Amino acid sequence: MNSISPNLNLMIKACEKAAKVIIRDFGEIENLQVSKKGPKDFVTKTDKRVEKILIDELSKSKKNYSFITEETGKIINKNKNIFWIIDPIDGTTNFLHGIPHFAISVALQADDEIIIGLIYDPIKNEVFYAEKDNGAYINNLRIRVSNKSNLDECLFASNCEGIKLIYPKLNLRNTGCAALDLAYVGCGRFDGYFHDKINLWDVAAGKIIIEEAGGKVNNIYNYKINKIDIRAGNPNIYEKMVKKIGKF
Repeated sequence: MNSISPNLNLMIKACEKAAKVIIRDFGEIENLQVSKKGPKDFVTKTDKRVEKILIDELSKSKKNYSFITEETGKIINKNKNIFWIIDPIDGTTNFLHGIPHFAISVALQADDEIIIGLIYDPIKNEVFYAEKDNGAYINNLRIRVSNKSNLDECLFASNCEGIKLIYPKLNLRNTGCAALDLAYVGCGRFDGYFHDKINLWDVAAGKIIIEEAGGKVNNIYNYKINKIDIRAGNPNIYEKMVKKIGKF
């Protein structure tokens, strides 16, 4: 096993605790699908509960770090330059419909740079993580981006509607979970990923995972936290992909 920092260890433990709630609640979704009320309120409560667990656990030994979270927004503590960036459930629509494809995403940003990223898929029990200058991993195994260089042989993930009409040959998936899309680029399952107007908490962890796995990601720091256009891919296809999709 590679050596990990105390901060990453703290993130993994926090996610493991939060994952128990997600797995338990996901088991209830099927019963709620057939109820009159439906599962929407229930899922919102799960989201908030998971976020609270993550904030509580991460604050235990790092009381001064600030937060940027999906549900609560910014929480400014004593240390204003170090932020935990949290998405309690990325892929809530999948969760809501009983589709087992969603993840917890947590990143640590220090002085405008993401230094640790963790994407935790509780259902498939896959933990993707990376620390700056220390490589990227899935469940303690080192990962690398793919080395394909022909766009026609690549598999991309995106939410971008209409792209299929412009480039029908592009082999594309829209999985409903940006964090896992990025993690999959990091481990070579996908070759590239592009998405417009996305939130920082959806992509912060994935950015460092891809970069530490040898991939390329555009600079997301010029954007506001909720209007980010992201482009990511293996280094052989990154420029070709960006040129091909242009500004759609």
